[in-house]
Amino acid sequence: MTLPFSGKKDGYRIAVLPLDGRVQAVRDGVVVASSTRAKAMYETRLPTTIYFPPEDVLIPMSGPTDLQTFCPFKGTATYRDLALENDVMVNNGVWSYDNALPESRDIEGYVGFMPNAGVEIDLGPNAPLPVSDDGNLTGPLIDWLLREAAHLPDAESFTHALADRLMANGVALSRISVMIWSLHPMIAGKNYVWSKQSGEVVTFAPSYEIHDHPAFVNSPLRHVSNGLGGVRQKLNVEQPDNSFPIMEDLRTEGATDYVAMPLTFSNGQTNVLTLTSDHPDGFTTANLGLVFECSAVISRYFEVFNQRENAQSLLETYLGKGTGARVLGGEIRRGDGDEIDAAIMFCDMRNSTQLEEQMGRAEYIALLNQFFETTSTVVHEHGGEVLKFIGDAVLAVFPAGEDAAAACQKALQAARDISFGVQNDASQTGCDCAIGIAFGRVTYGNVGSRERLDFTVIGQAANLAARLCDVGKREGHGIVATADVVCGDEAVQDLGQLDLHNVSRAVHGFAVKQTREA
Repeated sequence: MTLPFSGKKDGYRIAVLPLDGRVQAVRDGVVVASSTRAKAMYETRLPTTIYFPPEDVLIPMSGPTDLQTFCPFKGTATYRDLALENDVMVNNGVWSYDNALPESRDIEGYVGFMPNAGVEIDLGPNAPLPVSDDGNLTGPLIDWLLREAAHLPDAESFTHALADRLMANGVALSRISVMIWSLHPMIAGKNYVWSKQSGEVVTFAPSYEIHDHPAFVNSPLRHVSNGLGGVRQKLNVEQPDNSFPIMEDLRTEGATDYVAMPLTFSNGQTNVLTLTSDHPDGFTTANLGLVFECSAVISRYFEVFNQRENAQSLLETYLGKGTGARVLGGEIRRGDGDEIDAAIMFCDMRNSTQLEEQMGRAEYIALLNQFFETTSTVVHEHGGEVLKFIGDAVLAVFPAGEDAAAACQKALQAARDISFGVQNDASQTGCDCAIGIAFGRVTYGNVGSRERLDFTVIGQAANLAARLCDVGKREGHGIVATADVVCGDEAVQDLGQLDLHNVSRAVHGFAVKQTREA
């Protein structure tokens, strides 16, 4: 027997050929399948597989198990257990493509034996099966992935370039969508969508509510992400029963073929790549074979981009945007940092212990989160950065750069807005806060042990801000600041020289009136 594509090197190929006479599958000397209608499937780079009609399998098979796998040429494989003698079961011992794609229609419903079934094939009158002489697929796309693609800066650029390269390689694309799940407190992932019509990549960042949205629940993205196999549907023929609503939308737009396949990261995370075609004949076997062969490399590129975004989002989440950028930029050693002039703000919730006892833990945590949200939002709006949450307190920094007065004014106005916002947000709970502000030179960088570092500010200004906050809590002032901070501000009350805990010299303090900008 000679393969119809023997000696050719023009892309991924499959072929299904009937076998002559009676072919049997034998396990430990026992015939478990016997048929005169067996078929052999040849596929690029894969061992030749023998398929039997299910009625010619001589041992009991279970109904479909939970396992499914996907092939863009054959469809979604369904697996069944085999029942052997003495109640021995072979889990997922056989598979079949019960709704095979057009390229593999000749094996639809036929059964193949998995390696764990332990069967040997008796080919009967057939000569030993030839082996496909396909070598490694090479070409412009692979060359680009190995050489040029590594210089692209981000996932959007890579998606756009990938679409261009696939089209240049004869893949009739009208749309690409890549869904990459992320590690982020606010967004579930990034969805990169390229369309031929616009020629651009649009990026969506859905929140975690996507998992409950009807459009996602009944979509190929969820199906593939949950490990249920890939999806391939011809859109210019009658839709099968298991179609998805998005298929009708794509068909209306002129799409003729659709495939969704997993992009698996090295940690096992399953992301999704979808391809849509508007060619009258849809995708060819060579088209999908090219993508299928390169999918692992494509996945690694997206994994690299995703890991960088995850690192950035985690650092920004736990350290703040500016501080996170410093760490990501290489300031990761103990002692790394800068000497800067800055206004330091220390904001502490009043009566937190009493509030927790009165409200209960869950309600108190919700209040605390709202307090942090209000404080952080105002600080960022005024050009500052929240360095950390300390229990029920917030430490923030307003770097001066070349304008110390401007930094102090930003800190003062932020403090006023925070006081107003906290009282307004917590009108039903009685929540309030005290704020201390000081200005001075601080070290802004890493301190800690060799194994555990903290990026923070160290210096007298940070200590003074915390002590002035204590004065505010004790004396009933909302905001207390040093003289250099309130310089020129008339809406203040002179508190005179303040003796602060663990501060060697008295500090001239002012209570700041809680007025707001018009």
